[in-house]
Amino acid sequence: MKTVELMAIGPAPEVVHCIEVEEPGMPGAGEIIVELTACSINPADLMIFEGNYASKPDTPCPIGIEGAGTVTAVGDGVTLVGVGDKVMSLYRANWSQRLRLKETEVVRLPDEIDLEQAAMLKVNAATALLMLEKYVALKPGDWVIQDAANSGVGKNLIRLAQVKGYKTINVVRRAELIAPLTAMGGDVVLVDGEDLAERVNEATGGSKAKLAIDCVSGSITMRLADCLADGSIVINYGLLTDDPCMLRPDQIFFRDIKLMGFWLAKMMPTMAFEEIVAMYQELAARVVDGTLYVTVEASYPLERIEEAVAHAGRYKRDGKILLRPNG
Repeated sequence: MKTVELMAIGPAPEVVHCIEVEEPGMPGAGEIIVELTACSINPADLMIFEGNYASKPDTPCPIGIEGAGTVTAVGDGVTLVGVGDKVMSLYRANWSQRLRLKETEVVRLPDEIDLEQAAMLKVNAATALLMLEKYVALKPGDWVIQDAANSGVGKNLIRLAQVKGYKTINVVRRAELIAPLTAMGGDVVLVDGEDLAERVNEATGGSKAKLAIDCVSGSITMRLADCLADGSIVINYGLLTDDPCMLRPDQIFFRDIKLMGFWLAKMMPTMAFEEIVAMYQELAARVVDGTLYVTVEASYPLERIEEAVAHAGRYKRDGKILLRPNG
């Protein structure tokens, strides 16, 4: 059986390799076998490989944050899924042809879901949904502002906000992103600049955002905060630059703007399994009805993992890079 391992910390194409390992065997009590159909390559995966994430794994080790597939066998006592069910893996090392998992390490998905789309559901869609729901009690018509609006999280946030009736201000770095994000449902799409707050104020008719979502850090954090109502929150969830998140003293103590961090891997352990399942079933339903859709630029077999991670690391890609472990 083929699987991908991280052999050392370093440049992704040089340190990940496809290897042969033993089959996972028959499932024990409470266990299942999942055959992986698709796995996505996330920026967080690449950062882990290169030693730029929260912690450095002991190598060699199996890897891959996201994956989705089909249950092929179940052990005694399994009640949550059955043979033939489509599932999304909650496991953190999914780049393999087959996995033996606990039944609580997967979420059952609708039969009609596209497993390629399901393989891109765990990180970006959940991050967008939780940031919209966990920090501010937003109401239909409220404004949310975000940077990196063309990112995977950004696009999911636009679509989820639209469904919930929230309005989005989407900040980007390049003018050519304005038209596609507007077509996607972004209410306001603007190129970043020192006069961002003035242009946002004009576009919203003077309405202030209730929530800011920052993936970039640095001085743009201040510009997002200038677009917020007093007492609002900036959530930072990304490491796109090495600069610290910046807020001015007047924003902090005159206007009571708060800065908070979001990390899905830290949020998930605080949630009950039933809450996690309900969240992903809501997101899966949005995939099925077409609300959530991610463009795929290319798919690779596990044997070409070096090419796949190199492609995933390219600037200005036009879609996600997937692995297809079983062809």
